[in-house]
Amino acid sequence: MSTFLAVARHGSIRAAAEHLHVTEAAVSTAVSQTEKGLGAKLLARSGRGVELTHAGTVYADYCRTILGLMKEARAAVRNAEEGRLRIGVVATVGEYVLLPLLAAFRDRYPNIELNLSIRSRDDLFADLAHHESDVVIAGRPPHGMGFVTRARRPATLVVVGDPAHRFDPDTATWLLRSERSGTRASTLRLLEELSITPPTMTLGTHGAVVAGARAGLGVALVHSDAVQSDIDAGRLEILPVDGTPLDRPWHVITTDTFMPSAQLFLEHITDAEQFGAEAFA
Repeated sequence: MSTFLAVARHGSIRAAAEHLHVTEAAVSTAVSQTEKGLGAKLLARSGRGVELTHAGTVYADYCRTILGLMKEARAAVRNAEEGRLRIGVVATVGEYVLLPLLAAFRDRYPNIELNLSIRSRDDLFADLAHHESDVVIAGRPPHGMGFVTRARRPATLVVVGDPAHRFDPDTATWLLRSERSGTRASTLRLLEELSITPPTMTLGTHGAVVAGARAGLGVALVHSDAVQSDIDAGRLEILPVDGTPLDRPWHVITTDTFMPSAQLFLEHITDAEQFGAEAFA
């Protein structure tokens, strides 16, 4: 299953073999034996590589879940303070919210193997559904997928711009995140609710959007966590826009399976005595 997933992710037998440090023949044999055992064609040639058939897409989804559960099972039976914790976060959380809490957690539990992944919202919840992450910290989770919110922390989205430009939000250029960003979706919904059609510019990453706002490229809807230092220093200002600030709390999310190390992590980040206003609740 691991070999097949490597082919699926890399799009070719050669790339999968290089990633796994085995021969192309070994990868081809593993895939052929899997197809023979299943009685289904999983891969089809596409240019110089391969692509998943419908059966291959279905099988890959099961492989991710099965392998994720196997790793989760091994971690679940270990001592919580010597286990493993895989945390997935959106960029703003990873860059501006979590790191001080995570550093204190590492000091408190030095023998827990930590892995932090900064991914798009959709990828984070796909990883969690496949048991490839133990905890996700992001916005509100999608409905109907069996996820459990364990804690929250208040957060708001505000519109900011360079104070020197005196932007009018109705006509200024709005700076946007990439297509799969939840903040981008919130921005577009806000513009629709305001019934305005200003010019937009996609800069992609969160850091680029904030830097663009500081440079005077336009205005941006961003998490207040990410720009508080810029606001305090006068590099950015919060603009009065109808419907803002938007209430968008951070959620600590797991599946209904709660890993022992994840329980320690939850108890740690909800410790108001230690972290005060920075704590989740």
